[in-house]
Amino acid sequence: MEREDFEKLVKKAILDLPENIRKKMDNISICIDDNPSPGQLKKIKRRVLSIPLGLYEGVPKTIWGRNFSGRLPDKITIFQKPVESLAKNNEEVRQLAKIVTWHEIAHHFGFSERGVRNLEKKWGDRFKQKT
Repeated sequence: MEREDFEKLVKKAILDLPENIRKKMDNISICIDDNPSPGQLKKIKRRVLSIPLGLYEGVPKTIWGRNFSGRLPDKITIFQKPVESLAKNNEEVRQLAKIVTWHEIAHHFGFSERGVRNLEKKWGDRFKQKT
């Protein structure tokens, strides 16, 4: 898939979020990269043979306080090649891009990995809906 098309999928995933959540997203940059860098892999202490589909780097909103003014934006990176490698077709790429994007945004709002997994169970069929 061309980068531009993948970027549109991620943008659509963001637009599919409820408006009240989108309005609360601030000081955040969402990027697309082919694969994680060696530095990113080191940060997340990945398990052998696991390849991250996305990465949140920043300070979750639940931790923000008075001392956080003037700081750099949080960064979410969605990794196109790993997402594509897990999908069998373009529809699965779309669904997976949406799941990964929402997953990383949940980290921006302070959800732990376990908390995000619980949210994903609640989201259920929303990912399978044609949007």
